Order: sequence, then C-alpha cells, then structure tokens
Amino acid sequence: MDDWSAEQYLKFEDERTRASRDLLAQVPLSAPRKAVDIGCGPGNSTELLVDRWPGAEIIGIDTSADMLRRARERLPEQTFIEANVAHWVPPGDTDLLFANAIFQWVPDHLRQLQRLLDTLSSGGVLAVQMPDNLDEPNHVMMREVAHSGPWRETLVGAARAKDRLLRPGGYYDALRPLCRRIEIWHTIYNHVLAEAAAIVEWVKGTGLRPFLDPLEPAERKEFLREYTARIAAAYPLQADGKVLLRFPRFFLVAIK
Repeated sequence: MDDWSAEQYLKFEDERTRASRDLLAQVPLSAPRKAVDIGCGPGNSTELLVDRWPGAEIIGIDTSADMLRRARERLPEQTFIEANVAHWVPPGDTDLLFANAIFQWVPDHLRQLQRLLDTLSSGGVLAVQMPDNLDEPNHVMMREVAHSGPWRETLVGAARAKDRLLRPGGYYDALRPLCRRIEIWHTIYNHVLAEAAAIVEWVKGTGLRPFLDPLEPAERKEFLREYTARIAAAYPLQADGKVLLRFPRFFLVAIK
C-alpha cells in the first residue's frame, strides 16, 4: 500500500482516540519505567501515555514515515522509531506494550502477541485494541464493490477478511499461559458523524486503503462513487440529519 496519510487519519482524531483512552484506563500500572506505543500513528495515543506518566520513557514505533513525522511534530521530546512490529523486539526494561488499532493489520497477529507478551518481565502489561468491524455495513460494502466492478482482478486479496479476529476464547487460551491475569472485552461505539459521506472519509484513512491504493485515479473515483452510494443507503439519517457509525472494538489487557 501507499504510505498512510496522517492528515486523513486525523480528520476524526477525537473519535479515533476514544478507544485509546478506554484501553489506557484499564492499564494497572502506577509508574512504568518505559512504555512503547506500537503503531503510534500521528502521536495521538502516545500523547495519552505521556500525559499519564510524565516521568516514564515513552517510545512510539510505526511503519509510516508520514505518521512518524506528525508524531515528532506533536511530541518533539519523545522518541519515535520507524519499525515493523512483526520484526521488532522490545527493550528489556519495557513495562507496557500499548497497541491501539494496529494488530488487525499484522499477519499472524496472535503469534506476535504471544511473542511480545513473553518478552515482558513480571508485572509488565500488554494492552491491545483491535477493530472488530469486518461484518459492519461499511466493510461489507467495500468487499461487495471490489467484487462487482471492473477492478475485480486488481483487488483480489485486498480485503482484510483473512486476518479476522479470533473469538475471545482463542486469545484467552493462547495468552493465559503466558501471564497471571488477562482481561478481555468488547465495546460498541456509535460515532455521530455529519453525513454518510463522512463515513467514507473515515474509512479512506484506514480500512478502505487496500481497496483504493491499487487503483488508477479514474478507477478510484468510480469505486468511491459506487461505495458512497451504497453507504448512503445503508446508514439512514437521524432526525437531526446526522448518521451513526456503529463501530465494535475488541480489547485485551494481559498482566505478566
């Protein structure tokens, strides 16, 4: 895929950061020495860690040069590293691995979660949030448009369905032997957005990227036209003219 766009992602910064706040609220650490924000993006989640633990060393890692640029502008005193979590090894004195909305993109993410949890010392915490929304209309329609248009062959394999989340019990059974306590829960957010087109703008910054990036400009325009029409039909207007984006998210906090 093309590089991520921090500008596009930050169009919905408040809504995207809510899950980070909720995840962080369940981290039972009072004074970690070092915390790593895995998939730190433009630094909005990293900033939460800095605010909670101003005395800790906070590190952000990401694969996107544009996201890291924005993160460094936002938090110039923090350390940000370009790294792929699939090949990255945490420093030995890390007390918190914080990962908001990243592992759904990582192949064989359960094995990676096991590996990372295993690196933590006693008392360390692995805190993870992943969108669990592939069956929501906005994602179903991405796949439908991809399969029904002239770009069908180009977009074979674009869908993230192969990396679906496990059932909660799958994570529990895989991670529980590696830690003394694990908490797992789901939260369903209903984000109030101005109109159906805003849903399209939202996913253009994340889930829609694998469908749009391989297309030529004219194809992208046509794909978006068809996708937007389907979104408008699937998300009815509320009484005040706005729409609700239903967004289920999966949370996991493992204490070593």
